[in-house]
Amino acid sequence: MPPKPPRKGGAAAAAKGQRASPDCGTPPSAAARLEFGETDFVALCDTLRVSDIVRANAWKTYEKVSSADGTLVGYSEKKKDMWGICIFIAAVDLDEMTFTFTELLKSIGMSVCTCLRLLREMDVNMDTISTKVDSNVSRLNKKYDVLSALYHKFERTCGLIYVVQPSSQTAAELSFPLVLKTSWITFLLAKGKVLQMEDDLVISFQLLLCVLDYFIKLSPPAMLKEPYKSHVSAMSINGSTRAPRRGQNRSTRTSKQTDTDTKVIEVLCKEYGCNLDEVKNVYFTSFIPFLNSVGIVTSNGLPEVEDLSRQYEELYLKNKDIDARLFLDNDETLQHNHIECLQLEQTPRKNNPDEELNLILPQTPVRAAMNTIQQLMMILNSASDKPSDNLISYFNNCTVNPKEGILARVENLGNIFKEKFAEAVGQGCAEIGSQRYKLGVRLYYRQMESMLKSEEERLSVHNFSKLLNNNIFHTSLLACAVEVVMATYGRNASQTDGTSTETDLSFPWILNVLDLKAFDFYKVIESFIKAEPSLTREMIKHLERCEHRIMESLAWQSDSSLFDLIKQSKEREGQVDQPEPTCTLNLPLQHNHTAADLYLSPVRSPKKKGSTASLNSTPIIDAQPVLAPQIQKPQKSTSLSLFYKKVYRLAYLRLNTLCLRLLFDHPELEHLIWTLFQHTLQNEYELMKDRHLDQIMMCSMYGICKVKNVDLRFKIIVTAYKELTNTNQETFKRVLIREGQYDSIIVFYNLVFMQKLKTNILQYASNRPPTLSPIPHIPRSPYKFSNSPLRVPAGNNIYISPLKSPYKFSEGMLSPTKMTPRSRILVSIGESFGTSEKFQKINQMVGSSDRQLKRSAEVSTAPKPLKRLRFDIEGQDEADGSKHLPGESKFQQKLAEMTSTRTRMQKQKLNDGTDTSATEEN
Repeated sequence: MPPKPPRKGGAAAAAKGQRASPDCGTPPSAAARLEFGETDFVALCDTLRVSDIVRANAWKTYEKVSSADGTLVGYSEKKKDMWGICIFIAAVDLDEMTFTFTELLKSIGMSVCTCLRLLREMDVNMDTISTKVDSNVSRLNKKYDVLSALYHKFERTCGLIYVVQPSSQTAAELSFPLVLKTSWITFLLAKGKVLQMEDDLVISFQLLLCVLDYFIKLSPPAMLKEPYKSHVSAMSINGSTRAPRRGQNRSTRTSKQTDTDTKVIEVLCKEYGCNLDEVKNVYFTSFIPFLNSVGIVTSNGLPEVEDLSRQYEELYLKNKDIDARLFLDNDETLQHNHIECLQLEQTPRKNNPDEELNLILPQTPVRAAMNTIQQLMMILNSASDKPSDNLISYFNNCTVNPKEGILARVENLGNIFKEKFAEAVGQGCAEIGSQRYKLGVRLYYRQMESMLKSEEERLSVHNFSKLLNNNIFHTSLLACAVEVVMATYGRNASQTDGTSTETDLSFPWILNVLDLKAFDFYKVIESFIKAEPSLTREMIKHLERCEHRIMESLAWQSDSSLFDLIKQSKEREGQVDQPEPTCTLNLPLQHNHTAADLYLSPVRSPKKKGSTASLNSTPIIDAQPVLAPQIQKPQKSTSLSLFYKKVYRLAYLRLNTLCLRLLFDHPELEHLIWTLFQHTLQNEYELMKDRHLDQIMMCSMYGICKVKNVDLRFKIIVTAYKELTNTNQETFKRVLIREGQYDSIIVFYNLVFMQKLKTNILQYASNRPPTLSPIPHIPRSPYKFSNSPLRVPAGNNIYISPLKSPYKFSEGMLSPTKMTPRSRILVSIGESFGTSEKFQKINQMVGSSDRQLKRSAEVSTAPKPLKRLRFDIEGQDEADGSKHLPGESKFQQKLAEMTSTRTRMQKQKLNDGTDTSATEEN
């Protein structure tokens, strides 16, 4: 039975969502206000000051969750934990947050990681946790990840900057803990006031460097380590003494910045791989205005920590989330759990007998983000933000020169981008947005030139007037270039649940900013990837994910041009009433199309090998009109045909994955489900309008299982669906029923899907079921690099594979790759591994052909299969390496010994804790 809510007279303040005032008297005890029920629940509600309606809703949620079978195993005895979570759910749903997230954690004695995991486990039914709560939890999760990553980076960095135990005279004035505390709270306050989007890891870290620079300059040289000590001492010698700097107005300091003053920030940027110009931009446009606005009061040369803490307290209570000051106290609510949260794994030491053991730095989220940005900079260092001479030449060859239009478009969209970026991140960050847009423009011109060169070689033409005067093509290409830049800078701290990381600037934000339709953007993605061989694997996978999102839902929005193309396809005279014939499903997907083919479709089709392009089939060039029959059939849309082929393949892959999880006892049902699924996409495509591909997939699965008398409930389907990669709970919790009305997928199935397809579904229960659709041919993704080991020529059993990046792009975000002991010791070109003689020995071994003869000539033993020396294959060993074979060189024996030692270390680690070895991405 639920506890009776407190009488309104005794909890008026709580009912209004207000804090209890100390002057209001002592509230009546929980027991005095109960006639029955759980006294501890009411006491917890009193502690959190929640209203009557929140109490009632929280108790209903608790009853619903606790009555579910097999739910929250191990938590049945921890009622207080569950009550706290239910109160949080009810408060968020009702917009009556009378407590902060940290207060909730403190009241139930739980960490952030445990709480977020428990929230996910409580989502047993589609209506237990709303999409509103999902969004709130996601925001808290991302904010915690960023704060945790930044604090641990901050703590390590301060240890490299400051002397922990300075001289007694310096310690009397300042102490390391005081500097640490004041610096961190200053950063938290600056981050809260400067950034509207607080989960931006890169800008937050750049702001942290500005704070570190500020406090280094305020610190006495005796407190600093080199090289910071020398730079601060030089500033004092040059007249920039500490006392005047403390007393000066901050705006005066800004106007008197000298070259010497930038030395510290230059050292910090070099040390942590940050772009100096970007950090200076943050310093002058965001950090200095922040200092001027908060009116910092100094004490002993440092800002007054109590004053800073009071201002941060106001922000924290307003946001009602995480009190990040508690990181300084190693508070248990902010501690990582060994199993539930990502543990950054320190990579093993290099084992080099000719050098001292060097420690490889752990790849933290911050370092990973900085390295990703550096990779992009390497591509764009030689690029220009203006059209190159080659591009100008292409422009001049056009019948209508597109140069002026291109430059005007770039400038106009740049102004829009800068404005929207500032709105999303913070008004002080407008120039940061401008910098990122300029990088995108560089990539845009670079990609355009590469595409035109490719088209010139393919078609042997020089006049690209129609393509280069196509506004949608240019906007799409520019959007794709800017998206690569935004995704590179948008790498966030790792998630704990394996879901993709999204921020306010994540795709499809760029489409809304540039007013571009998703279907138009899709046309450029594949050509963009082909045109830039230097794109990192992470960026390729990001663009592939963007393409998938377009195919899943974005292209099916009601205002999409896709529906017009489908209608035109159905109106084509003498053609089958479908956008793409099913007979082509089991044929390999051809990738001989280009962006020009898709943007000028349906007029133009890809040029086939060995054929000559007719004038009216290649409108990319201007030519004299040719005589044509008065009645001409509309030509097939290349863009629509390719789109449907890709949609079918994506749809089947997701269906196959779900069937393997749910219907392994009924494998024959997969083909039936696919046939219904494909039929819906082909003939009832209106059902996809403003909906998601996976919604149709789950309904098709449920419908077939229903008519085949297989017990598979929607609850089971969505539970398995949540475990798939790149899924969102909103997909099954919020489905369009009719205009403006949304409900769960169950309601959608009953009121919409079943009503539309009832006749078709019932056919599968009859003796004459529909003809089964062909299973799509599933090729290797054209965007993925080969991971398979390649055999070295000359008949030797030597295999090589590409070295894994030390960073793993996991569901849309960058995180450290947890390499196994074997994979860490494998030789990679470009990484120090000792003297050149070792590589010469490898060359000799590759060039030798008598090794196999030696081994096969051994007496008294059967010939053994040659063991392969593999380079970084899924972190697995084929050979233990503990036994040495006759004829092996010392180098080969050393490799085997190292392999065996590292393998034993890994096994010991697995026995001590949870297996954290990384698996290769699908």
